[in-house]
Amino acid sequence: MSSSNAAYSLLFLCTGNSARSILAEFISKKHFAQRFDVYSAGASPKSQPHPMALTVLQEDYQIDTHEARSKSWDEFQDRHFDFVITLCDDAKEQCPVWPGQPVIAHWGMRDPSDEAPEEQRRAFEITANLIRFRMELLASLPIEKLDRLRLEAETQSIADKQS
Repeated sequence: MSSSNAAYSLLFLCTGNSARSILAEFISKKHFAQRFDVYSAGASPKSQPHPMALTVLQEDYQIDTHEARSKSWDEFQDRHFDFVITLCDDAKEQCPVWPGQPVIAHWGMRDPSDEAPEEQRRAFEITANLIRFRMELLASLPIEKLDRLRLEAETQSIADKQS
């Protein structure tokens, strides 16, 4: 783990890296950058982030998304992370082994892009709010005071909490 003076590195994973993990990356970069150095990637990244994810980030969170792009987790295969959090079941099942024994957690949630077009905006808003809530819980953990097993259990238990 990083020292208490440095940000902990965190990687969000999803299959396409276009919706949930993009929301998680950019919300976390804006609101939790002092605590976490955040990235996102996918097993089979889409050609670009979902337009509704970008709209919600821009309009609801006032986040500049010009650097948003879908990335393969292969880009990060040699990088050390303190935390790796999967956001979809497929990514959880396919998740590679990461160097340095990061804390692994699964915060599964429905893919908002699977909703009917007229329901997508609301689904993306709900997903973004849930991610922010879960990140607030993670950021509040006394990371430097917990042993690895307790930290992994606490990080995983966040998935059971609703905003």
